[in-house]
Amino acid sequence: MKLSLGPVLYYWDKERLARFYEQMASLALDVIYLGETVCSKRRVFNLDQWLGLGRELQQAGAAQIVLSGLTLIEAASELSSLRRLCDNGQFLVEANDMGAVQFLAERQLPFVAGPALNLYNGHALAKLQDCGMIRWVPPVECSAALVRAVLEQVAGLGRALPEVEVFAYGHLPLAYSARCFTARAENRPKDDCQFCCINYPDGLALSSQEGQALFTLNGIQTMSAEVTNLLADYPGLVACGADLLRLSPRAEGMVQVVEAFARVRQGEAPPLCVDGCNGYWHGQAGMLRVEEAGLC
Repeated sequence: MKLSLGPVLYYWDKERLARFYEQMASLALDVIYLGETVCSKRRVFNLDQWLGLGRELQQAGAAQIVLSGLTLIEAASELSSLRRLCDNGQFLVEANDMGAVQFLAERQLPFVAGPALNLYNGHALAKLQDCGMIRWVPPVECSAALVRAVLEQVAGLGRALPEVEVFAYGHLPLAYSARCFTARAENRPKDDCQFCCINYPDGLALSSQEGQALFTLNGIQTMSAEVTNLLADYPGLVACGADLLRLSPRAEGMVQVVEAFARVRQGEAPPLCVDGCNGYWHGQAGMLRVEEAGLC
């Protein structure tokens, strides 16, 4: 089982990003995703700087660097930037929008199908394989049973199985909108947001009127309130056919997270229970921890 580090979903300044990747470079990660996937206004690094960082990480021993594209394309300028990313000529690309799939297919380049592409069945995967897909990241709400069923359907179509990368740790990206929820929370218009999401390095927590944690707001992205954590589900991840586990960056504690997954990968027994939710993986409501709910 390989471990991957997903793209940073939050808006961090250049110093925080540099420190973070300096830490990650020394860890047992097989794949590192780089780039901005949420908001085109976040330009701490431009494409050339992301490419330079990718080369540095490769020299430090990272096995594979992947560039991730935007999930929501809203303007011609964003489409132009996406085209440049697909034409980078150095690194594999994660397509998070069908525009990226089209660019990459036209160039006959292999790519990763990100979770926002919403691929839920074997026929969809086969179609994307014809376009160049070599790795599938299932949508975050997919259960182990669904992943197995999709792979069985792909095999039944006589197709080779793609690599499967499961989102195993982090706030789950659930939805995207043309509106910026973080700007709205600070009574700012989206066009004059003043980059206020930089004030929330792990997103802005949103609770119900009763005080129950509901979501995490991250610019135009709505995320889960709880962090999903599938470390205790490691045997089931292996059994369902997962090849990679994606660990989504958080502002604090990621070294410990990567090291915990690495120890289990190396043979240490997984814990019986961990902090965080895992409901989706078991076909239940995503916010549940099924061990506590008595559903496993």
